Amino acid sequence: MGEMRIAIAGAGSVGRSIATELAGNGHDVLLIDRDTRAIGVDDLPQVEWLLADACELATLEDARLGDFDVVIAASSDDKVNLVVSLLAKTEFAVDQVIARINDPANEWLFDDSWGVDLAVSPPRLIADLVEGVSEEDHPEEGTLPPLPGAEIAESVLHAASPFADRPERDLTAELPEGVALVAVLGPGGVRPPAPERTLSVGNTVVFLAEPDALGPLEELLERVEDSEESASEG
Repeated sequence: MGEMRIAIAGAGSVGRSIATELAGNGHDVLLIDRDTRAIGVDDLPQVEWLLADACELATLEDARLGDFDVVIAASSDDKVNLVVSLLAKTEFAVDQVIARINDPANEWLFDDSWGVDLAVSPPRLIADLVEGVSEEDHPEEGTLPPLPGAEIAESVLHAASPFADRPERDLTAELPEGVALVAVLGPGGVRPPAPERTLSVGNTVVFLAEPDALGPLEELLERVEDSEESASEG
């Protein structure tokens, strides 16, 4: 019932990791890239792929982009991500367009004038972490008004989180239905999900979630270790 059609432009490490995670959760995922080596068909058996230039209108017409619920522009080239976002929104009226910002200097471009519903800027998120800026300080960032399809949610792991200092698989095993972990941000930058890797206090975990799953996800992420938090909460 909760299956979504998701197109991802850019089959680098970020695009591939998002595709693997979402396809593993039962969504219908299409990866678009010009580079056959990037696609790696055998490595991603659950993912459809299209070997073509995502910036060309004909390519997106071939992909029937208008049938997709979400388009993620995840390439390492900001120009590509802007063009894909604009085409997805203006030519195909895709409900949810998410774009990756690679160069913080280009951040001002990534807004609704380019068809972007949500821009993810890893350098800014990491800077916020370093400066101790929390989600409450930027209530407009990381959350979107209700839209059909999916939304981005993010949370910073605190010391009392039951998932701090534990492998990512412990978190993903408890995620509500309709939620996928798509990235982890830390001092070393952005990295795709890795089940065996340990989550640390201060890491930002980023999810793609169906609107109905946001409440259960927030409850899970706000859960605290019983022992320490009762003393510090008060």
